[in-house]
Amino acid sequence: MLKILAFSSISLFVGTCSKVDLSAVNGYINPVSTPVAPKLSNQEVISGLKEALQVGIKNAVNVTSITDGFLKNEAIRLAFPPDAIKARQKAIDLGMTAQVDKFETTLNRAAEEAAKEALPIFVDAITNMSVQDGFAILNGGNGAATKFLKDQTTTKLTSAFSPKVADAISRVKLTEYWSPIMTKYNAAMNLTGGDKINPDLNAYVTQKAIEGLFKMVEQEENKIRKDPAARVTELLAKVFGSL
Repeated sequence: MLKILAFSSISLFVGTCSKVDLSAVNGYINPVSTPVAPKLSNQEVISGLKEALQVGIKNAVNVTSITDGFLKNEAIRLAFPPDAIKARQKAIDLGMTAQVDKFETTLNRAAEEAAKEALPIFVDAITNMSVQDGFAILNGGNGAATKFLKDQTTTKLTSAFSPKVADAISRVKLTEYWSPIMTKYNAAMNLTGGDKINPDLNAYVTQKAIEGLFKMVEQEENKIRKDPAARVTELLAKVFGSL
């Protein structure tokens, strides 16, 4: 009789309070369910990573290979070669500020021109991505995809960029601005006994153009990893939403 009354009391209580959880009645514990991320197939991981890289590299190349793509972007702008920074200041002291400004502008124009060569090289590296590469990139955290591209493409980018940079330097007559600065600086070094400078402009611009391009690719990659709004396709949302 007592059991019947107890059960009736519980029933009445439940009837007056719809939010009561009976999971603990009679010692039963109802397990709490947690959402489980959908399992990804190997093909989805690879396709998603390739898609992310294609989005990233296109955005990066599009913003660097245009006029002022390097020059007006302080994150990647090419400045005076570090080895020649003393020469820059000496040239300014000698009243050659306009030549210094023109020189730095043409450095960046050469980098912008060279960046146009990057897309097919990147696409080739992405096409040859393996399943192992894909999972390593997916789980590697910020910059993992960019590191993969660096490892796969730096040598090819250097080979492709170098003649474009040389052509751009020649076409805009960059050495016309470089030579007077270096001549005056080295003449001053003759008097003071300081070290003369003759940096390889072609190598400097090529290296900096590649570094700037990768910096923009990494920025795009990390945006996709962190910001759901940057996952512009269903596949990107599924793959990166699983992390």
